[in-house]
Amino acid sequence: MDGAFVVDKPAGWTSHDVVNKMRRIARTRRVGHLGTLDPMATGVLPLVVERATRLSQYYVKSDKVYDAVIRFGRATDTFDAEGTPAGEDQPYTTDVATVDRMLDSFRGTILQMPPRISAKKIDGQPAYKLARKNLEVKLNPVQVTVHSADVLECEANKVRVKVHCSAGTYLRVIAHELGQAAGCGAYLERLVRLRSGDFTIEQAHTLERLAELAAAERLEEALIPAGQLLPGFPSEVVDMVTEGQIRNGRDFRASPFRVTRNSPYVKALGHDGALVCIGELKLPNLYHPITVL
Repeated sequence: MDGAFVVDKPAGWTSHDVVNKMRRIARTRRVGHLGTLDPMATGVLPLVVERATRLSQYYVKSDKVYDAVIRFGRATDTFDAEGTPAGEDQPYTTDVATVDRMLDSFRGTILQMPPRISAKKIDGQPAYKLARKNLEVKLNPVQVTVHSADVLECEANKVRVKVHCSAGTYLRVIAHELGQAAGCGAYLERLVRLRSGDFTIEQAHTLERLAELAAAERLEEALIPAGQLLPGFPSEVVDMVTEGQIRNGRDFRASPFRVTRNSPYVKALGHDGALVCIGELKLPNLYHPITVL
């Protein structure tokens, strides 16, 4: 069961809640997520299981795509619907052209200040734990990239946007700052992650569906095998002798006809398609195994 499951995370669950549930469904402790989602958010939460957990490091910088609803006319202390209102409600009516112009200041590479209520670590502790104890929270702005931000629809005081952004981007911060720009406050009312790296909402299964498959001993039907992960890495099929050498830490060669010259990483696959290792470029067409499954 080395590979990944794409979960459609339910609202109200933390990412760690989902990991714990998946551990029970898959009957293994070796489950990890590839990027957290806030409890209120739903959508794509990729989980790696068994030896595929060793591949987590290659997903740290994966882009994300979100479908978000922002409500204008009120701010909250967490910048989302779960927070405490900050100030009185103010009447505000949005329109596509105005919101699109305001989004211009967020498109491209920007510096973004993470919210106080977040999982950002300060001296080893999540910022939200310090904030909830009314302790000082010192955070530094982080460089993020918003590749695109498109207004899908506007209705009264709500706007729905689709955002493609780099890892580490907080949509609720964008919502809050849009409210500041409008002079009326705003917060993130709904958030659905449509894509995380190579994983899409079309691949996602509910936890209920995964539990049903497990009960019927068909859980592997929802599994993306490790050999199919990281599709952006070129692959090289190795024979059994080479596989044994890789497992002993020996370098291996990749065919210049199959692997683009000087590709930084390559996947070594067995003849059954199972992932043997991720190799890192050492010399032209010569790779050193750095992550062995």
